[in-house]
Amino acid sequence: MRVLEVQKLEVVYHRSITAVQGISLNVEPAQIVALLGSNGAGKTTTLRAISGFLGRDDARVTDGAIIFKGERTENSAPHENTARGIALVPERDKVFPNLTVAENLIAPIPRGISTAERRRREMLVYQFFPRLSELRNRVGGLLSGGERQMLALGSALVCAPQLLLVDELSLGLAPVVVDDLLHRLVEIRREFGLTILMVEQSAAIALEIADYCYVMENGKIVLDGSAERLRRHQDVQEFYLGGKSGERRSYRDIKQYRRRRRWYG
Repeated sequence: MRVLEVQKLEVVYHRSITAVQGISLNVEPAQIVALLGSNGAGKTTTLRAISGFLGRDDARVTDGAIIFKGERTENSAPHENTARGIALVPERDKVFPNLTVAENLIAPIPRGISTAERRRREMLVYQFFPRLSELRNRVGGLLSGGERQMLALGSALVCAPQLLLVDELSLGLAPVVVDDLLHRLVEIRREFGLTILMVEQSAAIALEIADYCYVMENGKIVLDGSAERLRRHQDVQEFYLGGKSGERRSYRDIKQYRRRRRWYG
């Protein structure tokens, strides 16, 4: 059974603005799948639709289906999806700034979990992110960007998810920090057989660890394939990886680019 199926999804903001238009994607068990695209492509909206965090933005799934492990989940509340096994590491509001690291890790754990199990989950996070153990008494608002991202990942992991949604892992972080986080994400997948769907603007970063990728522009999927295939794809090389010139441009230029090649090539 696929962990996630998204079928012809449509998401509308403020009952009038269509942000996602009929996209479909699949995520297999223990895969790392990347959703790539430029700013405004609809990537974060797609992730928030899957997690249920759409209501705060006055948005709603108006067509299509989201199927998690055989169950329809579109427009479900975030806490319902968390209980099913879906956890989101958001692009914004990653941690509670007034709570300590330890309190941030305890806060997302559902009620009814024993103290021993809470402690076990907390210690598991410290195993993968030893730096957080050193900072357990520091408030979230005083953490560096990389430390906040570690804590955000840890706060998702304590929910014992089956599907981890990660929004812009690399945003605003130094390359050495991003490399470390990618390594730890791969380790977590390997250790727990966790399935991961990540949104990433940097194709170079996503293609390092993803098994399969979808490219999204203007609310639609415009290209998909294995990471190996996309690394070799001429348009991805030119519009995301920089091509020979080293200059990376938006994939939304492709239609104009292809038209120009047809006229003058």
